[in-house]
Amino acid sequence: MQGRIHSLESFGTVDGPGTRFVVFVQGCPMRCAYCHNPDTWEMNAGTLMEPEYIIEQFERNKSFYKGGGITVTGGEPLMQLDFLIDLFTLAKQKDIHTCIDSSGIAFNPDSASQMEKMDRLMALTDLVMLDIKHIDPEKHKELTSQPNKRILEFAAYLDEKHVPMWIRHVVVPGITDDDKYLFELGYFIGQFSNLKALDVLPYHTMGVSKYEKLGIPYKLKGVPAMNKDKVIEKKEVILDGIRKRRADKAAASAPAEMGS
Repeated sequence: MQGRIHSLESFGTVDGPGTRFVVFVQGCPMRCAYCHNPDTWEMNAGTLMEPEYIIEQFERNKSFYKGGGITVTGGEPLMQLDFLIDLFTLAKQKDIHTCIDSSGIAFNPDSASQMEKMDRLMALTDLVMLDIKHIDPEKHKELTSQPNKRILEFAAYLDEKHVPMWIRHVVVPGITDDDKYLFELGYFIGQFSNLKALDVLPYHTMGVSKYEKLGIPYKLKGVPAMNKDKVIEKKEVILDGIRKRRADKAAASAPAEMGS
């Protein structure tokens, strides 16, 4: 099974634990207003690659990947389930840590055939980095052109399958920085026992030049980069939501006081 690949990066340091070999797949149904890889959107572009070739590239520098592994990002990796299953099967045979960086948009619990493949893939996956763009359904659709229902269902599915999950959230001034929604995001993800990390990332404008080269209008033109110090405050709001959810869960499961 070949995969449609946009590019390979030998030494990724922000794509999961340790130093990673990063596979950027081609194709994504999302149209996030702040996407810095619009060149990965087209489904039928990219270079066809065999899983064996990618493992060979990893093996060339495997001494550098101690504590790291392979991360597949994109584009949207879950659009290519068969390829991922083959790639991760080979990776696990060599005891390589496997990670998927996904928006979750391709998750479809209504498809029995897809869920069978998803179950097989998750059994081979050590970590999922899940990008939740916005917790509010309507605002999510405005921001990405897609609803978030399946994305939130994917988070619950990962918890059911006991697949470790890192949540990623990009803070965009005036768009995803509202404390109300940040707290709601925290309250949502606070229910999951598989939540291992929270990455709150500042919006940047480094991808604007790509849009100009591709002749694509940039929807957030004029929106300034997010202040990195402000991001620390915004992360704390999400953490407050997580703490509240966990406190509520603990209170609900605590035995009733004697005589009440």
